[in-house]
Amino acid sequence: MSACADAIERRFGDGGPSGDGAAENEFIHRVLSRKTVRRYSDVVPAEGLLDLLVAAALSSSAKSDFQQASILRVTDPVQRAAIGKLFPSMPWIGLSPVFFVFLGDARRLQRVGQLRGKPVSNGTLEGFFNASIDAALAMQTMILSAESVGLGVCPISVIRNEVDKVAALLGLPDLVFPVAGLCLGYPQSEGYVSLRLPRRVTTHCDRYDDSALPEAIDDYDRRRDALHAIPREQQRSNAEFGDAAFYGWSEDKARQAAKAEGAAFPPYLRSHGFNFD
Repeated sequence: MSACADAIERRFGDGGPSGDGAAENEFIHRVLSRKTVRRYSDVVPAEGLLDLLVAAALSSSAKSDFQQASILRVTDPVQRAAIGKLFPSMPWIGLSPVFFVFLGDARRLQRVGQLRGKPVSNGTLEGFFNASIDAALAMQTMILSAESVGLGVCPISVIRNEVDKVAALLGLPDLVFPVAGLCLGYPQSEGYVSLRLPRRVTTHCDRYDDSALPEAIDDYDRRRDALHAIPREQQRSNAEFGDAAFYGWSEDKARQAAKAEGAAFPPYLRSHGFNFD
């Protein structure tokens, strides 16, 4: 079995295509094998390396060359501690050697229009969507670049749950919003490859078809539980939903999604320049 085929099996375990026949590719193998890291050594990456990672991130694709991503690095220890205190269940936010925040920046394009005497109104749904995707692409590019040099990362989308407080700490103006944070540093431990959903429910050909979803999810739940079972004490919202005799990925994610997160995000955006027309 090739290295990539082995990595595909560990990532999916779904009996699907193995990539056989394709030439071995170290970058693709690294992507297939990537892991989220939440524990870091005390070694802080060199400033030159961090500058390189930021440059790589900002070299990612951008919608229509509008370049609506901005990257904010939080270095002030008091500021870092204040952000970390908002999310006590995630101590790595305050403890990781490096913490970036990736911003959707719809403000800059609107200001460019003003500078050139053109009426640009960028608080639309299209403006928000484009800026969000630009920021997400930049973050993913930094993730892959960082991992290629032995660093580990953990994206932090939960910062949007406290967007008012986070934005105030970061001094964000109207039309600039956090998409996600990113913890970064040298891994303290190796971590594990997270099993992904079977590709027969996430990939389609010619037409969308989710008719196989129920059986595929049941199978995935069992396979994932065999590798990394969720402890009973980590079941969500038992007071509302009760104890589950079998608590797989789908039960966990259904419970999580049923308790809506990010309620403060839409009103924050509307009060800071977005009308979503």
